[in-house]
Amino acid sequence: MDVGERVTLLDALRGFALCGVFVSNSAAWFSGRVLMPPQEARALTAPLFETVINNLYLFFVNQKFVTLFSFLFGLGFSIQMSRAEKRGDSITRLYARRLLVLLGLGLFHQYVIWVGDILHTYALVGFLLLLFRKASNKTVLIWAVLCMAVIPSTVQLLSHHIPIWLHGAEAAKATATATRAAELAARTRLLEAYSSDSLWTAMLGGMRFNVETFLQPNRLVWMSFALGRFLFGLLAGRLLLLQDIEGNRPIHHRLLFWGLFLGVIGNGLGLVLWRLRSLGLMDQMSRDTSILLNQVQELGCLFLGAAYVAIFALLSRRGWVQRVFAVLMPVGRMALTNYLLQSMVSVFIYNGWGLGLLTKLPPSRVIFLSLGIFAVQIVLSHLWLSRFRFGPVEWLWRSLTYGRAQPLRLQAGKGEVGTAVS
Repeated sequence: MDVGERVTLLDALRGFALCGVFVSNSAAWFSGRVLMPPQEARALTAPLFETVINNLYLFFVNQKFVTLFSFLFGLGFSIQMSRAEKRGDSITRLYARRLLVLLGLGLFHQYVIWVGDILHTYALVGFLLLLFRKASNKTVLIWAVLCMAVIPSTVQLLSHHIPIWLHGAEAAKATATATRAAELAARTRLLEAYSSDSLWTAMLGGMRFNVETFLQPNRLVWMSFALGRFLFGLLAGRLLLLQDIEGNRPIHHRLLFWGLFLGVIGNGLGLVLWRLRSLGLMDQMSRDTSILLNQVQELGCLFLGAAYVAIFALLSRRGWVQRVFAVLMPVGRMALTNYLLQSMVSVFIYNGWGLGLLTKLPPSRVIFLSLGIFAVQIVLSHLWLSRFRFGPVEWLWRSLTYGRAQPLRLQAGKGEVGTAVS
């Protein structure tokens, strides 16, 4: 596979991942579903058609595409390291500046536009990724497994058992109940703020929610998962998994088989867990069992995400797939711009100060609406990149990283192959 094909594959895969992330964000957060009282959320999925759509979403989309997006972040880091080594440059300072700019963009997104930002988390965890730039492949693999399979469950188990050891079961149970009540109250306040017809009220409500939830143990769990996905991407980049597809075809076949096999098991369990939660039966399950089952579900998302990567790779040389890649590549090259644009459009559609569709749409309409918006983004990305080298936010990111304005317009009569990892 030549350089042009590799760039096309990575950018197309990033565009595909961005689409899934947008659907997930819309189905869970933008639409207000996770902020609603459980009985109201269940009512939206009560019709048979909505139940089917929701189950398909949970099985094939939920958490799979953020896994894929994070994997590509780590793979992009690997490619940047390889390029820096060939030039004889040090990647540490340049990459640290990139991460600081990304952190600033993420914090602006998190506190001004929408509370579900992932950019600031990627930036913070990205600094940890720098620690592995000279680590052996074996070390990277061990830490990836620890971050995905050991650290999250350990953090959650300790968070549950330490209060019991220190204060006794009854006191710990009372504290846990109060914590859950506080979390529900915070989500209720956020829903009220986002339902307001005041943009300022919505913004202040988001800021308050960020502050109230900043120190939750789940944040450490999420960062551990993110680092694990980054490290798998770093390892894939070192092994040229997507840069040399022909040479790694046997690996992709194994990834496809085991990814589907274990992914179906883990995500099938996820559907069962979702059903138990929706019926309020998870409270009857021991906390330890719940944590371990959630861990299996998370690994199922990882394996199914790996299967998606393998499918892309194995089909990459087929003519019709190349045409699909050509459609997705520009939106992947402008992933940062499109990610932020998705948030701005969505808060206008759903929040009370905009069209006010928050909590009003069932899963099917939310998903179809997000796919329609993404289709428009594809068209806009093609139009933009026919005249410019980078997306507008990508240009800002690069310019702030290098400390000077980067060339933006394409030269007349000259096309360029760009990539979001460059």
